[in-house]
Amino acid sequence: MHPDDKKKSAHLFAPIRAEAEKRRNVFRKAPVPKIHIGMATCGIASGALETKKAFEEALAEHNIKALIHCIGCIGHCYAEPVVIIDHPDSGFPPIFYPEVTPGKAKMLVKLFLGEGDPRFEHVLGAMAENDLIPAVMDFSRFNLEKRIVMEKCGFIDPEDIYDYIAEDGYSTLLKALEAKPDEIINQVQDAGLRGRGGAGFPTGRKWELANRAKGRDKIVICNADEGDPGAYMDRTILESNPHQVLEGMIICAYAVGAHKALVYVRAEYPLAVKIITKAVQQAKELGLLGKNILGSSFDLEIDVFQGSGAFVCGEETALIQSVEGKRGMPQHRPPYPIEKGLGGHPTVINNVKTMASVPPIMKNGADWYRKIGTENSPGTAIFSIVGNVVHAGLVEIPMGVSLRTLIFDACGGILNKKKFKAVQIGGPSGGCLPEDFLDTPIDFDSFTEAGAMMGSGGMVVMDEDTCMVDISRYFIDFTQNESCGKCTFCRIGTRHLLNILDRITKGEGREDDLKQLEALSKDIKNGSLCGLGQTAPNPVLTSLKYFKDEYEAHVKEKRCPAGTCRALTAFYIDLDACLVGCEACVACCPVDAIFTTSKRKKGIDQGLCVKCGECVVACPPEYDAVRKVSPAHLAPIIERPPERQ
Repeated sequence: MHPDDKKKSAHLFAPIRAEAEKRRNVFRKAPVPKIHIGMATCGIASGALETKKAFEEALAEHNIKALIHCIGCIGHCYAEPVVIIDHPDSGFPPIFYPEVTPGKAKMLVKLFLGEGDPRFEHVLGAMAENDLIPAVMDFSRFNLEKRIVMEKCGFIDPEDIYDYIAEDGYSTLLKALEAKPDEIINQVQDAGLRGRGGAGFPTGRKWELANRAKGRDKIVICNADEGDPGAYMDRTILESNPHQVLEGMIICAYAVGAHKALVYVRAEYPLAVKIITKAVQQAKELGLLGKNILGSSFDLEIDVFQGSGAFVCGEETALIQSVEGKRGMPQHRPPYPIEKGLGGHPTVINNVKTMASVPPIMKNGADWYRKIGTENSPGTAIFSIVGNVVHAGLVEIPMGVSLRTLIFDACGGILNKKKFKAVQIGGPSGGCLPEDFLDTPIDFDSFTEAGAMMGSGGMVVMDEDTCMVDISRYFIDFTQNESCGKCTFCRIGTRHLLNILDRITKGEGREDDLKQLEALSKDIKNGSLCGLGQTAPNPVLTSLKYFKDEYEAHVKEKRCPAGTCRALTAFYIDLDACLVGCEACVACCPVDAIFTTSKRKKGIDQGLCVKCGECVVACPPEYDAVRKVSPAHLAPIIERPPERQ
């Protein structure tokens, strides 16, 4: 950029930054309480809209002045609706309240904002007054994190561009426009940033190839087609801090010489679509997008494209087919998209997290980024932790941290104090790793060596009551349904895998099924065109490798060790443990299969029982009278059915 253009860009950005700081100061210095409410999808699904309305009604009722600040997801999804109250007259730092229902919202307005009682028993962790953690970011979970991409998530209003700019947003764009494209690419390369969509391809290398590609009409695409079961990292980032993604896209486009870009986001994410669309419009209005960005000679238009929700469209070439109005089906490579992509033009495709990592790298430098994570996997990894874990939600940790630290320290361990059994990493394309791998460092190479993959960041934690055969069946069912059908191995092979697993979970397994599962899985991996088919058998192969005894129990003994496969599970009531007069199991049975015996205890009619397991949950734990066994073992236990009353 010419020196005069640099001065012009800085001159044009200065009033925008000044306005942002002015608004932030007005908000921060306002002598009234600030109520920050998490309004991402996780919060809204838990009732955040009703909570916000309750705050508004209670403030009006008690004639209390306060500012309500809508924020994105802070990562503690298990605690939604999340509310942070900053009361300047209380003498306390901002206080973090979890699970704030409308009733709790009205109580906090009356007792805290009105009478000065913070109600410490409702604070996250239920701390006493003298144990109050001094700041939100000092909670133990945050101490284990290193937030780069999610640094502003849960602290700014995602629908207010000035909130982002006040936190130094778009300043790296100004810095990038003052540099040469090669300098930006070199910095990304030196940082060692690898694609966060799953493959881990070096981002700087991809940008370098795109920069050198022939053709003037280059295109940048941000891939937000997030389809893994249990994965919602990209959605949350778009809903909580869309401008950091846009800033990364603009820098990428400038570096590779593109003047068109689009965000490919699935239509099942209506809030993300709404917020990123609004963010694009706001950036245009301030001259951060469009013609002559910040007075420079660089032009860029960004559009938002809504995908139809096909899992296979997360693959680059299938995504391009989808945008072109064709059926989303992977294409042979080469040519790669950076050579011939959307409309035949060179196209750079990067994940949401990859794009959002660029501004911090530009701001702090490659050396700073290199010091985070590991040598071959610098930076951080963002995971959505779901399943049988105490504190489910989003966590951003440095690469190299162990699975044990992530699951047990950051996320509180296993629900109900049960034993850890396995963790599924990388979604349906990943693998199931047992307890022996808990000390595995989190990085691209270590996961691959273990038989799993980083994937986009979905992680499902499973406890001792999980059936690994059924889990494999679930993931194969998903990938089979999502197969585009182009490859014979993927289209038909996954169907055969599903048929075999269905048969095993129903107690109809055959002696040679396990060998067939392994052989067929390897054929599917070798014969499929795209990553969906090549990785679809991973859950089967890893569970066969690490939990073969469960498969053998299903096939040889017709028994499900976890007691979750209905055809291989039966329930009975231990009459010695059953409490006379207790009706807990009777009240919960949906088919009236539980009856009273002649001795006034309970029995289960095996002909009516649908094996839902509700009676196990309902039975008081101090009696533990409802037991699970395989149908084959039921007869010896119950020599004769209990007589009805």
